[in-house]
Amino acid sequence: MDIGDVLLSLFAVVVLTASFLSNLIVVVCYLYSSEIRTHVPSVFTINLTLCNLVMTLFNMPITLAGIIVPGEFVLGERLCFAHGFMETFLMSNVMLSMAALSLDRWIAVVFPLSYNTKMSYKDATAIMLYSWLHSLTFPVVAVCLKWFDYSPGYASCTLLSHIEHDHTRFSVLTVVFHATTFLLSLIVLCLTYMKVLKVARFHCKRIDIITMQTLVLLVDIHPSVKQRCLVEQKKRRQRATRKVSTFIGTFVLCFSPYVITRLVELFPSVNLDHHWMLFCKCLAYSKAALDPFVYSLLRRQYKRVWVKLLDKFLRREPHSGHTSSQETENDSTFQRTA
Repeated sequence: MDIGDVLLSLFAVVVLTASFLSNLIVVVCYLYSSEIRTHVPSVFTINLTLCNLVMTLFNMPITLAGIIVPGEFVLGERLCFAHGFMETFLMSNVMLSMAALSLDRWIAVVFPLSYNTKMSYKDATAIMLYSWLHSLTFPVVAVCLKWFDYSPGYASCTLLSHIEHDHTRFSVLTVVFHATTFLLSLIVLCLTYMKVLKVARFHCKRIDIITMQTLVLLVDIHPSVKQRCLVEQKKRRQRATRKVSTFIGTFVLCFSPYVITRLVELFPSVNLDHHWMLFCKCLAYSKAALDPFVYSLLRRQYKRVWVKLLDKFLRREPHSGHTSSQETENDSTFQRTA
């Protein structure tokens, strides 16, 4: 192993550890809080989390082993096919889940009064069913055509074809796959979140106008209070932009280098450095570690739950055989508000 492989191995270990812990916390919060489960977006969130968790436990360790011990895949052809199949399926499903979450938020912001009729559990389940069928189509075709093989550049099994006369079909499948997953998801993300940002800015502008009119009427108000109001206005405008930038930016930053690399390597004359190929793949893996924070753990609903769980864990006392009435009342109150 050279210094590049060592750094990539450390990067993969950090991503694997962070992804496992953060996605596991999301699953625990989902199972613990009935209030989270009642919300329709939880269908998309738990699907995204489980995909990331499976990728963390199955695909990442095999890729890490390939970086540490480079060479041929020694775990057998069936496991090689399974690794390539799962990675293609899970990565596609993750992208489509993010697109589904952006669509849900667009409906919630643009049509708040009719949200329950436009996005029910039935609708969310139908969207997830399409995501699964869409994500399964390409790896199933690749398995039938035996287009999964070990790639030294990616240190794992992936979509690959060594048969020269299949190169055209393989290239077409690869382009269509990335166009209908990455590009489609990116377009949906941009269109929906730009509309969400437009609506958020409109509401912020209305709030700012009301605030300024109030400040003008309150002539005796202290200047420091006016200053705090102006600062809060600025933070409110920046908050919406920051959230949208995070949703779209993390998607582009993590997935676009890997997708572009997979498309560039279709040209036989192009020779890519294996360090770059591995870095792009690890960068795509890092999205699994970021998703819990971007979509779940920093939201108010999840934050209340995992803070409550952490507080209970840190203050855990030996079982005394009974529960005080105050503790029972606190727990019941939390269940109603969590």
